Amino acid sequence: MKTHSITSDHIDLPAITDLLIGDYQLQLSDDSKNRIIKCREYLDKRMASGNESIYGVNTGFGSLYNKSISNEDLDTLQNNLVMSHACGVGEEVPKEIVKLMLFLKIQGLSYGNSGIQLEVVERLIYFYNNDILPIIYQQGSLGASGDLAPLAHLSLPLIGMGEVYYKDKKQAAKDVLESLSLHAIPLKAKDGLALLNGTQFMASYGIYCIIHAGKLLHQANLISALSLDAFDGRIEPFHPHIQTIRPHSGQIKIAKAIKDLLEGSEIISQKKAHVQDPYSFRCIPQVHGASLDTIDYVASVFLTEINSVTDNPTIFPDEDLIISAGNFHGQPLALALDFLTIALAELGSISERRTYQLISGQRGLPPFLVANPGLNSGLMIPQYTAASIVSQNKQLCTPASVDSIVSSNGQEDHVSMGANAATKAFKVVENVEKILAIELLTAAQALEFRKPLKSSAVIETLIEKYRKIVPFIDEDRVLFEDIMNSVDFVKI
Repeated sequence: MKTHSITSDHIDLPAITDLLIGDYQLQLSDDSKNRIIKCREYLDKRMASGNESIYGVNTGFGSLYNKSISNEDLDTLQNNLVMSHACGVGEEVPKEIVKLMLFLKIQGLSYGNSGIQLEVVERLIYFYNNDILPIIYQQGSLGASGDLAPLAHLSLPLIGMGEVYYKDKKQAAKDVLESLSLHAIPLKAKDGLALLNGTQFMASYGIYCIIHAGKLLHQANLISALSLDAFDGRIEPFHPHIQTIRPHSGQIKIAKAIKDLLEGSEIISQKKAHVQDPYSFRCIPQVHGASLDTIDYVASVFLTEINSVTDNPTIFPDEDLIISAGNFHGQPLALALDFLTIALAELGSISERRTYQLISGQRGLPPFLVANPGLNSGLMIPQYTAASIVSQNKQLCTPASVDSIVSSNGQEDHVSMGANAATKAFKVVENVEKILAIELLTAAQALEFRKPLKSSAVIETLIEKYRKIVPFIDEDRVLFEDIMNSVDFVKI
């Protein structure tokens, strides 16, 4: 088992990916511990030195900021905050994203600007290391005062409330704590607010989608190269000279990738009867390339975010400052998530068009890619399925970030709706996997009709692996299983 040390150093996407797929234990570095302790001690001294009002520490929350809280009620205030804000509804957040939320919350608190108790952070680390995953719900965050409702559900088990998954079983957090001889943590001033203010719900969904977007783009390139050969397409649109005179970074990279994937193909190099291909083949560098550039941009936004402090108020012990501001506002993430959703949906949109072209009976291919069409429908209906999913993606691409709604009696009068943007992006990731899987099913079937000519070594190896789980379709059969097996293949 490997150990990941939480430090103030910049964390990047490869490190996050390793955490998601590896068996890691988290631990706080000495520097992070010292930062957290120093900030907490400063806050305690500041509170003891006078009668100043500090938002959320000795005042109410939101529009109740002008309500003073007595010293004897400060701890109750923080526990009440966590309980009252746990108002999430809808489907449960996937476990891998919950675990990422735990990590990002720990990371954000480790910088020592939140005033939280060290004990609270160490309990979050214990949850992470022992796969005690709080049950969180997808709906409830406006993406502005942080992800209040989801983070409240993340925090409930700290005080012995809510539910968790532990040993693959949904259980009351109280029972799990008792079974492990752990006590509920009594929250002190600022603890609850530090836990609930932050963008970790949006950020976790976004990081997950970015990582998977990179994988989907790789698969889209591989599958589109297969489709291009199966359609007897032309390689000239991928020539470096074309990219040089319109040098978008993504376009250049995609064109080279497709050329490399088809290197040595007998099909791509044979003389063509047609002078050009439909856009869904000819414009792969331009469309996939634009999505690549978008993914890179969105990744830069999210890397900044997960290396930031996003709760409120923030504390600067060395400067003797406590500032109530707005780092919890999710606008940068909401805009980027909407952009990412559109870029991913376009990978699905152009994929479905290639599927349509392959079953259309052109270029010497039989209609719907099956013998005896009429008696057999072949691959007619998988294209319907892909078209349906593409249409749903278009609906999901309506931007969440242009919306806002007033909350907290007008105090929180502009919100990002970044949480809705995040869950939409996640759904589009799942949808694009299915669309690409249907293109793979179709293109693999079409390529069989090009024999005895062979594609490139890369494509032939792909087909060899794919045929182990999805055999060639000689006559009609239930295609649902083939599609789902193809989805699993795309996810690999």
